[in-house]
Parts: sequence; C-alpha cells; structure tokens
Amino acid sequence: MPLVRRCFAVDLHDDSDRIAAYRKWHAPGGPPAAVTAAIRADGVTALEIWLVGDRMFMLMEQDTDHAPDAETKRARDSANPDVAAWDALMASFQRPLPCAPDQTWVEMERIYALPEQP
Repeated sequence: MPLVRRCFAVDLHDDSDRIAAYRKWHAPGGPPAAVTAAIRADGVTALEIWLVGDRMFMLMEQDTDHAPDAETKRARDSANPDVAAWDALMASFQRPLPCAPDQTWVEMERIYALPEQP
C-alpha cells in the first residue's frame, strides 16, 4: 500500500468563541459519520488537524492506490448531502490564507526532511 503524506493549511476567523465551536465540532464524535466514512473512502489512513492561534495545519496520509483524482473526489463530495453540509459549515469558520484568497485548505510544499540531511 503506497502511502503519501500531504499537509494543508487554513486560517480560522480570529474569534475565540468561533474557534471554540470549531474545536467542539472536531472532538471525537463531532463530525458526522458520513463525513468520516467519505474521508476513509478516499484512501485516507491517517488525518490530524493541528491548531495554533487561528492557523490550522492538516496532516494526512493517503493510500494512493485508493485515492480518487481531484475531479472524482469533488463530484463525490458534492453529491453527498452530509459531506456538502459539513463542508459548508466548516467554511463558515475558515478564512483563506493571504496567499490563496479563493481557497481553503491550501496544500503545503515540503521543503525539509531530516532523513535527507547528511
């Protein structure tokens, strides 16, 4: 099973009540079961979201043998009412990064890896 690690970033609206609500939505059992199932159906084997201030990082490991292409994923997610509702709700908490004003969860570029160092 070939795994790929991908990392993404997005900001939250800088409002402590909204950040607390976002945290609550992501507590165990917070996301709807259909959302978790959709993530797993995309070959995601591990996913973590980290928060500092109002900036979030998502670390995801995905089995590339079971990962859909971007267009298939977009179509599948938009056809699933639970996933579409979740995405809309989460977007109400998020604000795009300055470098990508029309996008949430911007994929990051890895620029350092310890095993590659002499």
